[in-house]
Amino acid sequence: MAADRDLEMEDMNLNMDREMKGELEEEKEMGEDRGGKDPLKNKKVHRVVSKWMLPEKVRRTYLERANCLPPPVFIISISLAELAVFIYYAVWKPQKQWITLDIGILESPFIYSPEKREQAWRFISYMLVHAGVQHLVGNLIMQLVLGIPLEMVHKGLRVGLVYLAGVTAGSLASSIFDPLRYLVGASGGVYALMGGYFMNVLVNFREMIPALGIVRLLIIILIILSDMGFALYRRFFVPANGSPVSFAAHIAGGFAGMSIGYTVFSCFDQALLKDPRFWIAIAAYFACVLFAVFFNIFLSPAN
Repeated sequence: MAADRDLEMEDMNLNMDREMKGELEEEKEMGEDRGGKDPLKNKKVHRVVSKWMLPEKVRRTYLERANCLPPPVFIISISLAELAVFIYYAVWKPQKQWITLDIGILESPFIYSPEKREQAWRFISYMLVHAGVQHLVGNLIMQLVLGIPLEMVHKGLRVGLVYLAGVTAGSLASSIFDPLRYLVGASGGVYALMGGYFMNVLVNFREMIPALGIVRLLIIILIILSDMGFALYRRFFVPANGSPVSFAAHIAGGFAGMSIGYTVFSCFDQALLKDPRFWIAIAAYFACVLFAVFFNIFLSPAN
């Protein structure tokens, strides 16, 4: 009996030793994770992004697969291209382009011009030219502050789709509602990102609005009002020797974002091509595009 008790005690001691070793190994692994390259510390940025960009029900899914590969290349590349084009024209016309769009820059091969609508690339490339430093800075701030987190969550393909849909919608709307005016700036794409994002916030109001904060909302509203004010000034209060610039792209880009952008940004954990809302939005978008093409060919006053 004594021998049996001794054997039982030895077994218990062995089990306890194994459990203690297992716990020590787990603690060691957790310690290595905390000091490693991709631990909880690096997830802090993704947690903040998830609170800004996603409703609560899908945040866990995002955090489980969150990484920076690929990095937000699309938004950064577009921003650098817009900055480079602005610097080029600012150096070319240094005394005027820093403040507002000079008439000479209206000859740019990028700008949307009603007399050169047959050059189809202008319906997209106009986003690279900006009407002064205030116009450029406002668009860059908005698309970087909003676009980088969106691209971290949804990746470049989806964000690029929404952005370019807004840019194209902006130029086509301008060609219909303001057919004799020039068009510059990336506001169509920026407003598409904002429209898609804020529709997502609106639908998931209780879960997402606390993460924004009053100050953030006020900053965003201030930038929007500043950008819209500058666009309205360029359209209606331009000096007699200047050339008015259309602002219809802002509104059309916002509508593109509230349709296509909302469906794209609300499908984080779903296959986008299997969502009927996406195809409805795409069908409506292309119907508007076809109407705009028909209008420009047969009905436009600029013909």
